[in-house]
Amino acid sequence: MTRLLLAIESTCDETAAAVITRDGQILGQSIATQEDLHQRFSGVVPEIAARAHLERMIPVVDSAIKQSGVQPKDLEAIAVATHPGLPGSLIVGLATAKGLALAWQKPIVGINHVQAHIYACGLGRSTSIYPCIGFVVSGGHTSLYKCETAMDWEYLGGTIDDAAGECFDKVAVMLGLPFPGGPELSKLAKTGDPKSIAFPRPLLDDKSRLEFSFSGLKTAVRYHLAGTGKQDWNEIDLAPQDKANVAASFEQAVVDCLVGKCMQAVRRTGLQRVCVGGGVAANSVFRSQLQSACEAMGCEVIFAPRELCTDNAAMGALAWERIDRGDFDDLTLDVQPGLIRPSKLK
Repeated sequence: MTRLLLAIESTCDETAAAVITRDGQILGQSIATQEDLHQRFSGVVPEIAARAHLERMIPVVDSAIKQSGVQPKDLEAIAVATHPGLPGSLIVGLATAKGLALAWQKPIVGINHVQAHIYACGLGRSTSIYPCIGFVVSGGHTSLYKCETAMDWEYLGGTIDDAAGECFDKVAVMLGLPFPGGPELSKLAKTGDPKSIAFPRPLLDDKSRLEFSFSGLKTAVRYHLAGTGKQDWNEIDLAPQDKANVAASFEQAVVDCLVGKCMQAVRRTGLQRVCVGGGVAANSVFRSQLQSACEAMGCEVIFAPRELCTDNAAMGALAWERIDRGDFDDLTLDVQPGLIRPSKLK
């Protein structure tokens, strides 16, 4: 008999649900984006995100169930991302999962959104991706982990300020690009010269710690564009090629930091496999250059499928790891909004 799981994701601004089999097959999946709601603010507004989840959650779950062709009684459990993420958004997902678990008499399993991003790298593969270096690069996270198993992780290092994807979005605003800015900036960068502007690579030469810092790079772009005297972005008037050169040079600076620190982690741990998840993992320049760097070191790199890089519920298949060992939660389960960075994650 096929084992079935319903997973719910609402950590930020994507409302998602998926029905997943034990072997990682996605029978039904639904994702409701909120880009139109946040575009006027050039970024995600937490209160708006939470209210949108309230409106969309039940239709999204219903759509995933109908696509799968299964009945609630066929489900083995309900999984929900409980950390990390935006508090209001997490609460909507958890409340939905609890309500369904109670109504359908199913056990509930809380999962770590960051761990799920790496787990997505293994969906559809016949062999385990563990042990590996887990590299989560997104709008909210830029972190390196030593992953012994799907659930047994050691934190190696991460950003001390902005996440890489967050920095992409903020520089995109400076360049007057539409939201979401990251993909638009990368698109513009394809027509620019990545060597035209010598933006800094913060902490790249510091081999004593596996940390990232992107706020200074963001500031360097701001000063390049407007100097120190202009506060209104409307005062900035760049020729199209100059704007493309800024985008390309900025993107290359971020990629150099990401690839360089990841390679430092490979040397430090001795692990010969890197698994990469998160929205920025879909960036073509990053994928290509990390692939080349890993090949040069004789190291395997596995990226999450592009369609599973951004937030989705299919990566909630991580819950099977807990279900298989009978590790369930109860209705006292709560959210943990902040990024948890203990030396060990289990």
